[in-house]
Amino acid sequence: MQDIMDVADIAFPHLGIYLRNVPRSFSIFGFSIAFYGVIIGLGIFCGILLAAHIAKKEQLNPDLIWDFAIYAIIFSIIGARIYYVIFRWDLYQDDLLSIFNTRKGGLAIYGAVIAAFITLWVYCRVKKQKFLQIADICVPALVLGQIIGRWGNFMNREVFGEYTDSLLAMRLPIDAVRSSDISESIASHIIEGTNYIQVHPTFLYEGLWNLALLLFMLVYRQHKKFQGEMWLLYLGGYGLGRAWIEGIRTDTLFIPHTTIAVSQVLAAVLFVAALIADLAVRIRLKKRGLTADEMPDMQEGE
Repeated sequence: MQDIMDVADIAFPHLGIYLRNVPRSFSIFGFSIAFYGVIIGLGIFCGILLAAHIAKKEQLNPDLIWDFAIYAIIFSIIGARIYYVIFRWDLYQDDLLSIFNTRKGGLAIYGAVIAAFITLWVYCRVKKQKFLQIADICVPALVLGQIIGRWGNFMNREVFGEYTDSLLAMRLPIDAVRSSDISESIASHIIEGTNYIQVHPTFLYEGLWNLALLLFMLVYRQHKKFQGEMWLLYLGGYGLGRAWIEGIRTDTLFIPHTTIAVSQVLAAVLFVAALIADLAVRIRLKKRGLTADEMPDMQEGE
């Protein structure tokens, strides 16, 4: 591997992969279009297709999913922005109008997830549908969208971790990343005479974790014990992986006036809560002598 990288190059030295001139955007009729946005859009579309497919298999009208998706996209973007702004208020307090400028980044996935589930709850109330049933249908789609969407972070040279010399170590030119994402540990490992950093590709770790989670969900879906179990599996499964991955990222959002990573805390809490809730429901069903086919369900609109 070469010591001096061009600003658009990305390398995985221990895998023998060197990618030259990886663009952040492309141009159509003079308009610059970021790959990040295209990839996020592709993830959303593929997720909706998967959710509609699952809904059809469960004898539910797929139009419910497509209608919900319109609201989910809008409010998830708003939620992702609000979450980020709250925990990076120092960046916006002196320029409130910059809150509305998302072209420089500033979206947090947990904000999007929270907003999506709130939107789904309201949607189910209005449409008189069962929240847990629809949530179970949507969470595999959400995971698929996250898997695809993380490659937008790859194109943006963001969402990476501390220095590593592991098998999956990734090299990025210093000039290609935000200076705020280069920690003291990363900086101390920059080799004299080179112009790159070598880091954990945490976007890839999360993508691989989510891929394993998605495959398990698709297999287990036919064997779930109660409505809402897939939802709990997502909250706990994603939370477990995110709690670990968040600990090595360098672009972490902190609880104000602390060095505590807010998404790491939230992920850990959701993992524990989902695990306890799953066990509690299973114990309750067992005590009542119910099978999966006889399991209770939420009434319409509840």
